[in-house]
Amino acid sequence: MPQISQILETYASQFFWLLIVFGLIYFTIGHGMLPKIEASMDARDRKIADDLAAAERARAEADNLGDSGAADLTVARTEAQAKSSAAKAKAAKDADARLAKADAEISIKVAASEAELAKATAKALAGIEAVAADAAADIVAKVSGSKVTSAQAATAVKAVMSHG
Repeated sequence: MPQISQILETYASQFFWLLIVFGLIYFTIGHGMLPKIEASMDARDRKIADDLAAAERARAEADNLGDSGAADLTVARTEAQAKSSAAKAKAAKDADARLAKADAEISIKVAASEAELAKATAKALAGIEAVAADAAADIVAKVSGSKVTSAQAATAVKAVMSHG
C-alpha cells in the first residue's frame, strides 16, 4: 500500500515544521514577552504593597493624631470649664458688690426719706395743732361768747392730743 508508505514521509515534514513553529512561539513568548509581563506584574505587586504600607502608615498617623487630638480636646475642654467657672465666680462677686452698693444707696435714700417724712409729719402735726388751737378758740368764742387767747387754746389742744 503506497498510501501508508507515504504517510511517514508526508507527516515527517509536517512534524518538523510543527516543531519549528512551536519552538519559535515558545522562545518568542517565553523569552521575549513573558519577562515583560512578569516585570509589569512584579511592578504592579510592588506598587500595591507600597500603597498598602503607605496606607497603614497613614492610618497609624491618623490614630496617633486622633489620640492626641482627643487629649488636646480634653485639655481644651478642661481649660474652658476652668475659665467659665472663674468668669461665673467673678460675675457673682461683681453682682454681689453691685448689690451691696445698691443696698447701701437705697438704705441711705430710705433713711433720708424717713427723716423727711418725720419732719413733714411733725410739721403737719404742728400745723394741725395750730389749726386746732385756732378752731378751738373760734368755737369757744362762738359757743360761750368768751374770748380765749391763742396760748390758752394751744395748751388745751396739746393736752387733749397727748392724752389721745
